[in-house]
Amino acid sequence: MAERLIADGEDVRVLTAFPHYPEWRFEAAPPRSTSLVVRGVRVRRLRHRLPRGGSSASRLISELSFGLRALTARWGRPDAVVLVSPALFACLVVAPRLLLTRTPFVVWVQDLYGLGIRETSGDGRLARSVSRIESWLLRRADQVVVISDGMAQVTQSLGVHPDRISVVRNWTHIDSTPLADRAGYRAALGWGEDETVVLHTGAMGTKQDLGNVVEAARLADAATAPVRFVLMGDGMDRKHIEQLAEGVSRLEVLPPAPSDRYHRMLQAADVLLVNEHPGLRGMALPSKLTSYFTSGRPIVAATNAQSATAGEIRRSMAGVQVDAGVPSSLLAAVRALVRDLDLMSELGASGGRYYRSSLTLDGAARSFERVLAALPVAAERLPVPASVSASIDAVAAREIVVEPVQVVR
Repeated sequence: MAERLIADGEDVRVLTAFPHYPEWRFEAAPPRSTSLVVRGVRVRRLRHRLPRGGSSASRLISELSFGLRALTARWGRPDAVVLVSPALFACLVVAPRLLLTRTPFVVWVQDLYGLGIRETSGDGRLARSVSRIESWLLRRADQVVVISDGMAQVTQSLGVHPDRISVVRNWTHIDSTPLADRAGYRAALGWGEDETVVLHTGAMGTKQDLGNVVEAARLADAATAPVRFVLMGDGMDRKHIEQLAEGVSRLEVLPPAPSDRYHRMLQAADVLLVNEHPGLRGMALPSKLTSYFTSGRPIVAATNAQSATAGEIRRSMAGVQVDAGVPSSLLAAVRALVRDLDLMSELGASGGRYYRSSLTLDGAARSFERVLAALPVAAERLPVPASVSASIDAVAAREIVVEPVQVVR
């Protein structure tokens, strides 16, 4: 988005972390900060603490550490700031600086934390507490951008006025060039032409509930079905999934593919899979879907019928939905789908049409530019008291050192 805004004549700077997701580790020990230009975008990267062990407390400390680094970084007085959530708690740390300096800001929501806790853990008390925090931030933003219609409805329930909510769907960043030698590429991957390859990509965490896929593969073993389930990605639950998959011959776990190979992997598969926790409904919409739609392959979504993912599958007409958490239903849906080649072809083509009509960067950028244009301009802001401005400059002149924190339960 920053690249596109710059191409349209805007002056955009990005303040972010060093790459670490979904592996939750740095490729190499990064410096405390670095400034560079990435494809025309001025980027300042700040090192922060990474979570350890996947606990909620560890994730919270990680987000707060980045928030502190961002809060105290030098970034002058921009005309507007876009905060991206996740990371919600980093956004909360930065927000007071924006409010004190009366800087217009947008919160771009990819996941709703409170709803996510309710849907994945069932902890209503914690979910209500986090939703109140989330509501505080979103109600103070000048504009809130969400990625689905369902998330817009939930955001309204958090007290945000509908006029300040915009839906801007995510787009894919990958090259959609058709795969020239599909048979040869499958052979290089060890995928036989006589087996149905079902590929799931992306993060491996609680939301993905990938134990369901392991059990579907186990059922395929028992039935000697010509189906191979492939999980490609990384995340907090990867080691656990690999342990569950021991002895299951029709399951393959692969590391994330680089961008130049990712789309070829999608096209080489027969069916693309989205698998979600049975409780998930409106908290998020998996970003992998936008890439799936460009591949020409049909999608099977093992998800709650009321989820945002199920709604997107119905809207795109690019796949079929089955109940989440039911391995037998997942396997049955795959086997039924591959018996109807005409249906598979039509579902794949529908995904491409949906992508071209609704999920391009051009469309998203135009929508985002309208959001930014609706913000108050610098001339409309009241002057910041000199004492406040001086205090902010003084804090920003000091580097914050985030030391290791031990959480005692």
